Amino acid sequence: MLSQITIPRFSAARSFAFLLLFLTSAFASQAQQQPVTWPAGKSGFIAKLINIEAATSETFRYSTTLHNGSASARIYEFKTDLPFGWTIAYKVDGSQVTSINMDAGKTQDIAIEINATATASPKKYKVPIKAVSGSDTLSLNLEAVVKGSYSLALSTPTGRLSDEVTSGSQKELQLTVKNTGTLPLNDLQVTAQLPTGWESTFEPASIKQLEAGKTIDVKATVKVPDKTIAGDYAANFTATNSNTNSQVAFRLAVKTSLLSGWIGVLVILLAVGIVYYLIRKYGRR
Repeated sequence: MLSQITIPRFSAARSFAFLLLFLTSAFASQAQQQPVTWPAGKSGFIAKLINIEAATSETFRYSTTLHNGSASARIYEFKTDLPFGWTIAYKVDGSQVTSINMDAGKTQDIAIEINATATASPKKYKVPIKAVSGSDTLSLNLEAVVKGSYSLALSTPTGRLSDEVTSGSQKELQLTVKNTGTLPLNDLQVTAQLPTGWESTFEPASIKQLEAGKTIDVKATVKVPDKTIAGDYAANFTATNSNTNSQVAFRLAVKTSLLSGWIGVLVILLAVGIVYYLIRKYGRR
């Protein structure tokens, strides 16, 4: 009897928890969808999020709203004061603008995109934004938190980017993958773009995580098909993940095998011998 009573109580408690979670989510969603109520006759400039964190290679994207609460149409010009080398773009319905003409009582969504320099130090930066129309200035203070940088370098231990390989054989090439940024790199893949018919494998095939400043060696094995014509060929290697990538171009000089050379010589000598025999036999007739 005890087990029969306990199970329904647990089930009821779990059902209540699910119901509470559903009602909370529904209330939060409804609250987010409710439009902003602007005081009568008052203009405003607000953002959904004023603080955004990103790496130096990523874009800080802010969703803002500008409201003209005056009784007349106004042209608002956007102004800001950015750290040296940073860039900013204001977009309305996907189009980049520097100012906007707004009718009385109109509200407009404005996307703001900010890009830091590659050398920006990891810290929080204040980004003051102003929408200016005559004597009316609407201010919005944004914050861009630079968490670091993603950067990657693919090379070889010696820096040499050329080698020789025999037709019909395979060649092992040593590559180095270095995290030159300040943030860890996850799920790195090394791939190759080779001439048609060529094959490649890598050891390791993937890199789970590479900490900032660390280097890992990768062995690339390139297989060259039989009867590949002698000459120089390009092999492009790429190390990449979702945040960054690095590419290196390798030159491989394909040589024919010694056996193939001797076979060619024997074929030529055989052809010369046949011609000589035919001349000796039929040449006097």
